Amino acid sequence: MRYRREQAGLTLEQLVEGSFRGISFLSQIERGERGMPLDLARHVDQKLGTDGFFERRCEDAAKARRVGHAWYYADVPDMEKRALSLEEWAPNVVPGLLQTGAYVRGLIQYVEPEVPPKAVEERVSARLARAELWKREDRPSYWGILSESVIRRTPLSPAVMAEQLDHILDVIRSTRNVLQIVPETVPWHPLAGGMAKIMTFPDAPPLVYTEGDLTGHIVDFPAQVKEFRRRYDWLRAVALSPEASLALMDDAARIYRDEAQQGDLT
Repeated sequence: MRYRREQAGLTLEQLVEGSFRGISFLSQIERGERGMPLDLARHVDQKLGTDGFFERRCEDAAKARRVGHAWYYADVPDMEKRALSLEEWAPNVVPGLLQTGAYVRGLIQYVEPEVPPKAVEERVSARLARAELWKREDRPSYWGILSESVIRRTPLSPAVMAEQLDHILDVIRSTRNVLQIVPETVPWHPLAGGMAKIMTFPDAPPLVYTEGDLTGHIVDFPAQVKEFRRRYDWLRAVALSPEASLALMDDAARIYRDEAQQGDLT
């Protein structure tokens, strides 16, 4: 894109004008640090007169990335790999980076029961592939905050939940990262409206990813990112301490294991 832009005699500021995107966003794309969203690809094609070239390349890249991921999430796994730190709030389900295969299958079964088995396994593989970053020595630091209801209120079997909680405990303790739980006795708190993932990078501005039903959104406007950061810090304040949070999860895992064993005996 830089070659085409310079060939057309345009500055970054001139190229981005009218796109509702920032100059830093476009600069990151030119340096290969971020993927190009489809709306910007169309804008660039129009500005540079490239006859849909960038739109076609964008669609090809998106198809390749979307195997196992929702279209609105396609860029996030690459961002996670490049991140310096990841901080996320999970009010409804276990964060994807911490999910087991059985948990993913159960989640899809209840949330999207019409997904065919092949697509289910593609999603499971994609989810587990993201978690490979835990094995890296240069992995990002991680701070997760979960609602207690994620642990307590689930239709999944005790065996699945015991395995899931043990997996979270193992990851957090072995990587020396942080996890907190917002207890159910705190019904009102910051970021009550939905999940949020704050990502910082060694050589790029921070971003926030938020998600709802059938949609996801990357926030890069500095004022909004700053507000997410402020609310996330307040959320930390109302959550249990890391030590108390892991103790709660240990206890929940023990209860699920006992229930699973009793079920096996009956």
